[in-house]
Amino acid sequence: MTASGRSISVPRPTLERLPGYLSYLKIYHSRGMTHISATRIAEDLKLHHVQVRKDLASISSGGRPRTGYEIAALIEDIDSFLGYGKVRTAVLVGAGQLGRTLLSYQGFADYGLEIIAAFDVNEEIIGSRIAGKPVYSIDELQNVCRRMDVHIGIITVPMTQAQHVCDLLADSGILAVWNFAPVHLRVPEHVIVQNENMAVSLAILSKQLDERLTAADKYSGNDDSV
Repeated sequence: MTASGRSISVPRPTLERLPGYLSYLKIYHSRGMTHISATRIAEDLKLHHVQVRKDLASISSGGRPRTGYEIAALIEDIDSFLGYGKVRTAVLVGAGQLGRTLLSYQGFADYGLEIIAAFDVNEEIIGSRIAGKPVYSIDELQNVCRRMDVHIGIITVPMTQAQHVCDLLADSGILAVWNFAPVHLRVPEHVIVQNENMAVSLAILSKQLDERLTAADKYSGNDDSV
């Protein structure tokens, strides 16, 4: 949704870049800067200026020749498009180490997300609070989700339990699942899934690092493969 109230869709790569633009713009806004060009954004973020212009034009009509974008207005347009101005409530299932970290993270409020409760099967923590959030028995999941009109579920359980938890969330009226378990989830057609597979991310990072180090060794003449 744009600032004009027009609902639009953008390509996924553009959507993935928008939070980066937003964080960048907020830094310059906090420094008192009022206007910025797409070219300046592209240079600072190491992106192509044509791509940045296309990204911003897809969600804002505020760009002007020579003066660029008014930063405050562009921040508002991106905020509005991403829905950060709306508070969306979520529940978390799996109050282990990762779950506790997410429950304690204060930064979600900047993105319009509020985790209101956690659920677990561990009797030792059921009834307690983590970072001020109540921990309920998994048996209470459906009741709490429907009573509180929650539509986002966060899964931080072991992979062997993830599908069962996902099924419970879908049966509880959850429409979007943020999955931290390293497993592919089967969901009804109306449920959205966003996977955060840290093993995949680490594999990509490790491979890129290995390639970078190999290239550096060859450049320095330390290639032992010859």
